[in-house]
Amino acid sequence: MLKLENMPPSLRQALDDIALCVVFFTWLPLPVVDFRDRSLAAAIWASPVAGLAVALIGGLVYAVGTWLGLAAGPAAALTLAATLLATGCMHEDGLSDVADGFGGGKTREKKLGIMRDSRIGAYGACALALSLLIRWSVLSEFAGPAQMFWALIAAHAASRGLFGAFMHLLPAARSDGLSADAGTVSAETATAGAALGAVALLALGFGGAVAAFILLGLLLAAFHMLCRNQIGGQTGDTVGALQQSGEIAILLVASASLS
Repeated sequence: MLKLENMPPSLRQALDDIALCVVFFTWLPLPVVDFRDRSLAAAIWASPVAGLAVALIGGLVYAVGTWLGLAAGPAAALTLAATLLATGCMHEDGLSDVADGFGGGKTREKKLGIMRDSRIGAYGACALALSLLIRWSVLSEFAGPAQMFWALIAAHAASRGLFGAFMHLLPAARSDGLSADAGTVSAETATAGAALGAVALLALGFGGAVAAFILLGLLLAAFHMLCRNQIGGQTGDTVGALQQSGEIAILLVASASLS
């Protein structure tokens, strides 16, 4: 058995990056890990692996639910609940904050101030409701656990594959906060994360993967432009909103390609 101290440095670093992303992006318990001062920006390429873990949890809940005789609707609701619990609603929080800030603020400073406010407004509540409704309606369409697993893997892994590219293309909108603390994402790290996400899209089949890849590219370009115009950069909340938008887009493609 390969011991940690005997691992090649590159493999050990990769495992540390995966562990860091799993710890940061999910509530999954891991043993105490020494991240060796590795920054989130350097490890962000591994965020699709954290998405894979979330997808497997959701798929397992769906499989158990259907095995127990639940109808597709309740099983899909439990699946969605499991993914929310696995992430602590981290990205849903970002979506609601961005909706409130972009929708309710008149200036850049006001938008950023609203996004930092923990209270939720009408825009944020509507964005959350629509996100949950769309995702549940798609998940409830799948014929069985196999389709559910493939759709969840593609949606959760590939949507997180956008993180590095988005953070590389846009500077932090604030001098403090989650995104500023994460550091600067290199082009190589962004490319590696996007490549992992693209591989995950193959779970939708070749045609579905191509359609989802194009859709995610358009989404990234549009959201990049929106955030630049609205607040002049990106924050942790915008990263979460991007993930939610990407997850929904991929699930819609999955609805057409798998159902």
